[in-house]
Amino acid sequence: MDFLFSPYTLPNGVEIKNRLVVAPMTHWGADVHTGVITDAERNFLKGRAEGFGMFILAATLVARGGKSFAGEPHAICETDLPSLKERARIIHAQGAKAVLQIHHGGYTALNDLLDGMDKIAPSDARDMTIPEQAPQGNKAGTRAATEEEIEGLIHAFAHAASLAIEAGFDGVEIHGANGYLLQQFYSGASNRRTDKWGGTREKRMRFPLAVLDAVLEARKESGRNDFIVGYRFSPEEPWDDGLTMEDTLALIDELKKRNLDYLHVSLHDFFAMARRGGKPGVERIRQIHERIDGTVPLIGVGGLVTGEKIEQAATSGWAEFIAVGKAVMANKNLAILLKEGRLDQIRTEIDPNNKEYYGFPAYLWELEGKGLAFLPPLKKGKKN
Repeated sequence: MDFLFSPYTLPNGVEIKNRLVVAPMTHWGADVHTGVITDAERNFLKGRAEGFGMFILAATLVARGGKSFAGEPHAICETDLPSLKERARIIHAQGAKAVLQIHHGGYTALNDLLDGMDKIAPSDARDMTIPEQAPQGNKAGTRAATEEEIEGLIHAFAHAASLAIEAGFDGVEIHGANGYLLQQFYSGASNRRTDKWGGTREKRMRFPLAVLDAVLEARKESGRNDFIVGYRFSPEEPWDDGLTMEDTLALIDELKKRNLDYLHVSLHDFFAMARRGGKPGVERIRQIHERIDGTVPLIGVGGLVTGEKIEQAATSGWAEFIAVGKAVMANKNLAILLKEGRLDQIRTEIDPNNKEYYGFPAYLWELEGKGLAFLPPLKKGKKN
């Protein structure tokens, strides 16, 4: 585990004490309507950053009308600052760098949480070629964003970054993955525009790059050169006209040119092979790391729920940082277990008879009971 517990200096000069990162985990713990921190969220965050170099907080909303999760935190206006400051303090008290993931759901926004606003995305629902019920959410009722709205969304991401700086966070991660707004603009399946924001690959990537540039400008204006800016992306989509590895590698070529501090590839399986474009049959993360070519560090994640899997990912040479999510949900002392080599003590299941230990909000327990793939399974014979 020497690699995992060695320090790393980011491009902006900030040293991260080790290579272990807590991946952003949706907890459904903030207030449903206001995004204010609650005791349920406090309990979830308690202890989960101990021993980690960096903790990326859950997807946090940058503009009303884009909420994809009930209980999603907000970074929209100054009234959100007290809760943002408290979240940063909770992570800092555990010795980790606190990074806020900034997010807008686009067509995945929940209809009953739109605050009376239209659901907007790159294109109208009827023009998209994604399935009617894509895994990320229901596109029904979505309309194409206007030019003014697009500019407003770019500003919203930059403003959220400014709020994160004021709140004392160490950085932000721009959420360009998992089928949310930035990915929707880059994907040919969801972006059917014919203006400057769509059409060719170069035009489709204009919006995510504009968001990144605006966030970097917000950092510059703050004078906080030590503020971390990262970007998360998903490498492929399964449907026609969706993203391919070739699209992702082209995006990486542009991201490399920006003054980023890290890239974060969102994978269900760290070792998954590419299927569309690039080099089929070669690990996605391997191709991505080779394309980055040392210009910016890469965070790798995906299905790393056992000590052996984490160790295998760490020694692959395909990522400078290793992120874990489900393993942290099941083990509040995960970093300690890894550092001390107690891999056989890492839990891979959730014991519902020990609810106090996990600190899950009520709705997260409800989802656990459904056996959803993105959550650690309930211990066999203990489901209730």
